[in-house]
Amino acid sequence: MIGDPLALRIHTPVGRATPEQLAAVAGASTSFLADAQQGWNCMDVGIRPLDPDMRFAGIAVTVSGGPRDILAAVAALDVVAPGDVLVLATGRDESGAVIGDHYAAVAKQKGVVGIVTDGLVRDAAGIRAKGPPTFSRGFRPNGGYRNGPGELNGPVSVGDVVVQPGDIVVADEDGVVVVPRVQAERVISALADVQAKEDALEERIARGEVTTMWDRARYVERGVEEI
Repeated sequence: MIGDPLALRIHTPVGRATPEQLAAVAGASTSFLADAQQGWNCMDVGIRPLDPDMRFAGIAVTVSGGPRDILAAVAALDVVAPGDVLVLATGRDESGAVIGDHYAAVAKQKGVVGIVTDGLVRDAAGIRAKGPPTFSRGFRPNGGYRNGPGELNGPVSVGDVVVQPGDIVVADEDGVVVVPRVQAERVISALADVQAKEDALEERIARGEVTTMWDRARYVERGVEEI
């Protein structure tokens, strides 16, 4: 017999991306960060901002809980630090909201710079007014229960992306991108190359030097048919 489940598991200590690594990617667009990772680590299209102008960059504090169970999410407010991003995994639960406006207000007071969930939220107007930038799968007015089991700072899957505590999370109007802590230096190096190429192309477009966005000659052997 398995017995009664543990109410809450909290992992400590947790490695974190450095402030310098966070600063190196914080100003980048999610599209550039996606290119720097060959298209990997982009959360699915269903996770959207409550307002298109919302954006953030911070360090992940990961949370997981069962359907409509918010024990772990509530407990996470005791461990967050300024600059953190709350990443709330619900298994895409749509039976109720995982956070509301009071939760978001307390999170912002504690220095949380963003919230991401693959579940739902409620009190959307209040979150926009009082909380940090918040990205979710949608809205539902009913809330959850504080029963457990839940887990803090373990690996989670949100929006088809594995997020480890201490990873960098960046979000803007285009979506949410994760920079794994263990890959941060490689991504930062690749990001500089992406930025340089984008800047060069933008200058060429401004000068009127770009008249096509593909190299026709590359496809001649495969066949380009005009009918």
